[in-house]
Formats: sequence, C-alpha cells, structure tokens
Amino acid sequence: MLAATVRVARDLDLAEECVQDAYVSALDAWLRQGVPDNPGAWLTTAAQRRALNAHRRAATLRSKLPLLVVPDSPDSADEPEEITDDRLRLVFTCCHPALAREAQLALTLRLVCGLTTAEIARAFLVSEPTMAARVTRAKKKIAAARIPYRVPAGGELPERLDAVLTVVHLLFTTGHAAPTGAALLRPDLVERALDLARTLGALMPDEREAHGLLALMLLHDARRATRTDAGGRLVLLEAQDRTKWDRSQIEEGLALVRRALTGGRPGRFALQATIAALYTEAPSYAETDWRQLLAVYDLLLAAWPTPVVALNRAVVVAMVHGPAAGLTILDELAADPRLAAYHYLPAARADLLMRLGEPGAAADAYDEAISRCDNAVERGFLEEQLKRTGRTPHSPG
Repeated sequence: MLAATVRVARDLDLAEECVQDAYVSALDAWLRQGVPDNPGAWLTTAAQRRALNAHRRAATLRSKLPLLVVPDSPDSADEPEEITDDRLRLVFTCCHPALAREAQLALTLRLVCGLTTAEIARAFLVSEPTMAARVTRAKKKIAAARIPYRVPAGGELPERLDAVLTVVHLLFTTGHAAPTGAALLRPDLVERALDLARTLGALMPDEREAHGLLALMLLHDARRATRTDAGGRLVLLEAQDRTKWDRSQIEEGLALVRRALTGGRPGRFALQATIAALYTEAPSYAETDWRQLLAVYDLLLAAWPTPVVALNRAVVVAMVHGPAAGLTILDELAADPRLAAYHYLPAARADLLMRLGEPGAAADAYDEAISRCDNAVERGFLEEQLKRTGRTPHSPG
C-alpha cells in the first residue's frame, strides 16, 4: 500500500499518513457495509485518493515536507520503467547513496518492508533505541537537506544494488527464522522477499549477486516443510527428512548458484548460496563435505567479516577439527558486544560443551540462550536441550 501510494503522493511522509487514514476509514466503513471483496485494493485506492486530495488542498504545505519522489521533469524519461513492482521501486528509491548504509537499510526495512524497529534492531545486532535513533536521524537528514528522492535511472541502479540485496536478504531472514512470536516462520515475509528477489533478478539479469541471493533463499526455503515436526517443535538440519525437501526449489537454486559463480570472484551472496548448496547436496548431514564448507566459509569471512559469519564458521570448524577448536573461537566471539543479545552464540557453545562432556557448563550456556530467545519454537527446543544436561528450565543451577 505504501509503495503504491507514494507514487501518487510523491512524498513518503504524506504517503504514510494517507495509508494510516485509509485503515481508520476502513474500520468505520467495513463495520457498516461489510468487508469488500478485495480489501487490499479498497485500502490502496482510499490511500491514493487521500494523497490526491492532500495535493489539491495543501500544495504549499507539501513543499515543506521531504520529497522522496520528485515531480515529473524532463529527466523523468530516464526513470527505468522496467521496475514495475511498486515495492521494488521504493526499495531502490530509499537506498539513496546520500544516506549512510545503516540508515538506508533501516529506513527501507521499516517503511517499505513493514518490519518493526525491534525486528530490525535484532537483524543489525543493536538495541531497539539505537535502531529507532538511526531511523529518526535518516528522516531528519532527508528533511533538513531536502534530498531529492526519485526512482533512480538505469545507470544508477548498480551503485544501489548491494543495499537493495541486503534489504531483501534481511527481510527473508526475518521471515525464515522469526526473532519473536509463537511461530518459527513468517511465510508472508518469506514470500515477499522471494518475489522481490525474482523481480530483481529479472530486472538485472547480468548481476551475479542478484542470482546468488535468490539461490540462497530458495535453498533455505526448500527445507520449510521439515524444519518443524507435526507438533510444531524445531527439527535441526541433521534430523530433517531430506526426501521431503522441495526438489524444484533446490534444482532452481543450484542452477542459480552455478550462474552466480561464473565470471569472476564470487560475492558474499554467491558464497552464502554455495554454502547452502553444499548442505543441500549432501546425501545426509553426516556426509556433508565439511572441509569444503570450511574453505568456502574462509572466503566468506574474508569478503564479509561479520561476527555472525565467524560464529557459523566456528560450528564448521568444530566438525572438521573437533568441538574444542570450535569452542575456542566461540569463546573469543563472546567478547564481541554485537553478539551480546544473540542467542545463537550461547546455544552453539552449549552444544559443543555437551559434545566435550561438560553438562554443567552446557546447562549454564543453555540458560543464557533461553534468556535471550524470544521465539517460542526456538525457546522450546533450547529448553528440551537443557533437560539433557540434567537441569530443568528455570531451576537453580
């Protein structure tokens, strides 16, 4: 709705207000007249009408607001009309190079993708107040500098591509492993991210990283049906029934991996897709080519040195060189403040400690992971693992 309305409003703040007003109107109209056959179309039309009316009533007021899409001009012919997806158009528009990368991503995820500030903060490994301040600063910079936002011309798309890919990836990640709530998966976010990635790949067919991102998402999503059991409990990769994975998604993803790896040094999304492919192609978890995985993780860590990549690499190090070697890396990462609230770190430590025969230390790590985890499915799994140590959840150590 926001993406469609901003094309009429030509101003993101105004578009947000019109969308909110449309929801308020719907609460009244639908109670009296019933829900229409196409609620989405009704809401979008209502929001766009409000935007048009606002333009008629308040042209002078509108000029004082931060313009995110400039009015039609002689240069408008340069706009890439091939971006037919309103959401993708707005993602490219918000990823403006005049803003800091963190601000671009946060603003786009909040306004275009609909993630909450708390969800975005988790994705960036920062506190919610810190992320809220970033969004606020970005909007203030737009207002103060009157940055003229518009759909970028075709020649400007490549410089914004990495930010756009990152937005779509974070959207998918939030849907694939929901940070909060009762369900492990948020299908709406996963489907939205896949749709955007497909549109992006069609728009920029020569961009290997776009193919790498879509491949990564397809290979992960192919396991959707096996990630939880009939009772809704989490099932780890090693215990999943591989015969139930979506073969069509896997075949498409593997073909895209090969395409992303052809033609030069692979980027971070192509490397992540390669890792997903190695896990997927293995006949079983035990038969995974761990040494090749570690080699790819070494390349990924060099190309994208983040603490999360280092953590995932440590798990593979443990499979190649033993749990003690992996635990050494995890203990070093524990000093990184960016992982202070990241529950996967103590969860990984607990698993390795159990493999080393240290149930007491593992129980402490599981307790820490549980205290950091806000997803009910993952928390339930961690509590079951805690019981294996001989300690029950919430009992004294």
